[in-house]
Amino acid sequence: MKLTVIGASGLIGTKVVDLLTAQGHEVVGTSRSTGVDVLTGEGLADALAGADVLIDVVNSPSFEDDAVLQFFSTSATNLVAAAKTAGVGHYVALSIVGADGLPDSGYMRAKVVQEKTLVDSGIPYTILRATQFQEFAEAITGSLVVGNEVRVPDGLIQLIASDDVVAELAHVAVGPPQGGIVNIGGPDKISFAEMATAVLAKQGDDKTVVVDPQATYFGTPVDEQHSLVTGDDAVLATTRFTDWLAAS
Repeated sequence: MKLTVIGASGLIGTKVVDLLTAQGHEVVGTSRSTGVDVLTGEGLADALAGADVLIDVVNSPSFEDDAVLQFFSTSATNLVAAAKTAGVGHYVALSIVGADGLPDSGYMRAKVVQEKTLVDSGIPYTILRATQFQEFAEAITGSLVVGNEVRVPDGLIQLIASDDVVAELAHVAVGPPQGGIVNIGGPDKISFAEMATAVLAKQGDDKTVVVDPQATYFGTPVDEQHSLVTGDDAVLATTRFTDWLAAS
């Protein structure tokens, strides 16, 4: 099977190229550094020539509302067109659990546009929605620091190891198109306070964790129980956040 990974220089892209190659598949890893530009379409035809599967893990260089919307709407439009021309039989896109339930987030709105472009394209597809990566826990905690406090939302988060996301992404990619969404999350749903406390302990930081009903997740209010976690139908990964943090 020949698979083309678009966005192969990022955290997930690099790992999925390595995993699929190790499994014996023919893998083409592409990014701007290899001459493939999803915004202009440059290099897409060559990158997708003969590909059975397209794995889309590109990410926007800017998270500003207008810029991220422009990025995902343009990249998805160009990738769908190129995939149709190349006769790709399965388009796999990585997205975010709860994306359509957080409309106050410009990034989430942009991911929904990306998903809709794929769904409406007529190409056989699978969308893999993942929860927040364990590798981003420190950045998430840092974004909530106010003075000598970490003011966290009163909500749950379900951190997942990127390796677990990559394993499921590869599994989905070599299987038949699902024609829908597959959700995957970490094995545990924990509070933002638990996450922040664990991160601070790892860092040796004595900041106080405060649950603040007005606190937001990168500017977006989150539902107390449901915004960032999976439902009952999700695939659950195996790497616990506390184990990952201790080993990192």
